[in-house]
Amino acid sequence: MTREPGGTPIGEAIRSILLDHGNYAMLPETEALLHTAARSQHVGEVIRPALENGVVVLCDRFVDSTLAYQGAGRGLAMKSLGQIQELATGGLRPELTILLDLPVEVGLARRFGGEDEINRFDRAEKAFHERVRRAFLELAQNDPSRWAVVDASRTRDEVGSDILALVANRTSLLANRDLKLFSPAPSE
Repeated sequence: MTREPGGTPIGEAIRSILLDHGNYAMLPETEALLHTAARSQHVGEVIRPALENGVVVLCDRFVDSTLAYQGAGRGLAMKSLGQIQELATGGLRPELTILLDLPVEVGLARRFGGEDEINRFDRAEKAFHERVRRAFLELAQNDPSRWAVVDASRTRDEVGSDILALVANRTSLLANRDLKLFSPAPSE
């Protein structure tokens, strides 16, 4: 289990820059490049070596988060973002992506009412969060064989149960197909 941004010492240092309240003036391009730099380190240091050793990798966020947050949310060009993600990951793509979906108001209320520290992204305007949610839902709709959308407005136990069932089903299918939860992109 790992997370982005983060997952490595370098990634965690970048994470602190990205989430810091004092960095509200950060340009969208800088934000995208920092996320991508952390991802590159993460793939090279953690994800790819684990996969090469036959380990199933469960990662909180990956390339699609950059497309949703920096692409749809911040208005950067999807094509350019896709190109730098390809460079950062060497074409690595998840076999399963789970989207925990809920209305923006509910998600923000949970963030601001929870015990976790509020970060720079949490304080973005509601319209930003709406764009990000729409982008995630569109990504899921465009690739239903990879994505599973879970209604996160339910209880933690219900959501957790759905996630465990999805992962168990997919890993069972993957075991039968001799695949991992991440696989290299097809050669072009």
